[in-house]
Order: sequence, then structure tokens, then C-alpha cells
Amino acid sequence: MTIVKNNDDARDSGQRKRGRPPAFDRETVLSAARDVFWEHGYDGSSIADLTASMGITPQSLYAAFRSKAELYREALNQYRRMPRPNPGNPFEEKIDTVSTFRRFLETSAALFTAPEHPKGCMISTAVLNCASESGDIAHHVASLRLQTLGLFTARIERGMKEGDIRQDANAGSLARFLGAIVQGMSVQARDGATTAELLEMVGHAMNELRCYAA
Repeated sequence: MTIVKNNDDARDSGQRKRGRPPAFDRETVLSAARDVFWEHGYDGSSIADLTASMGITPQSLYAAFRSKAELYREALNQYRRMPRPNPGNPFEEKIDTVSTFRRFLETSAALFTAPEHPKGCMISTAVLNCASESGDIAHHVASLRLQTLGLFTARIERGMKEGDIRQDANAGSLARFLGAIVQGMSVQARDGATTAELLEMVGHAMNELRCYAA
């Protein structure tokens, strides 16, 4: 897929520095860019904002990451690798379906409100509205959300097969409901909701999910 560059990326390629980028720790500068994107979104983060936070020049940014769009993709991947407040992956553990989603949502509540980084989820509410030239980025982030939706659906279907979720449950609909809870938690965290307030939301979501427990 061709990446459509926005105005920040509209540079004469002949003017960009080629060859080896200056020495810096890639993960460190990437985490700085991640937090700028996380706080301000893709369109709201200028090259000047990014390089100031990363402590590098625009030429070094382009030499190392090729474009703002590629930098954003790498920042999203780093976000997905970030350590979560609670260890382990509940979707890979041998626990029932309700416990799986309770663990996931409780961890999300802690992550979305942690003081050491921007609030909310970098993916669940990212690039919902964007400039037309950022369409490829919007599509990429939407695909990440769809991957999560697919994960939710598969886990509910597994619960149906293993007997802890009723056979008449609509796995896709329940997955979308839980996805909406994650997105709502992200927005409310950005608006100042506390961990405790998000955990109350999780409790309501679990009450609804338990209605489908076998």
C-alpha cells in the first residue's frame, strides 16, 4: 500500500540526509515520539514537536524512520510492546471467559490512568478523524482495532466451546460491546476519570457479560 504523506512529510527527498543516522538509542527516541503521538494524535503532532521531544534533528528523524507515517507505525508497535501494570496475557491463560475479560479490562483501566505517560489508549481512540492525506494511517490504526475485536470474538467463541459461555450468545456482538467499553474507558481517562472510576465501569461490563455465563 502506498503511503500518502501529509504536509510534514512533503520534503524534497534530495534534501534529506542519506546514509547512516547519527548515533542514538532508537528505543529511547521512539518512546519520546510515542508519547507525543499518544498525547496529541497523528495530525496534531508536528515534525517540530516530535524532533524537540526526541532530541534529534528533522534530518536524523527522516534518516532513521523515513517518514512521519513510518515513525508513527513504529511508535504504535512500541506501545503494543509496553509492559502492562499486571503481568501475563489473560487471553493465553487457562481461565474462564469472564475472568479473562475482567483481567484485561482491569489492566486497561490501570494503564489508561497511569501517571507516567499520557492518558487513555493510544490505539482504541486514535485517528478517528483525520486529514484526507492521513487516510493510510487511519486505515492502519483501524486494522489494529479490528485485530483486537477479532481477539475478543475468538475468546468468546472459545468460551462457548469450553462451556463457560452460553451457546445462544452472539460472540461478535459481545465482542463489539466489550470493544466499546475499552474505547469509552480511553476517552473518559483522557477527560480525567480515575482508575477507581474506570474500574466501576469494568464492574458494570462484567455484570453484563456474566448474563451470558453458562
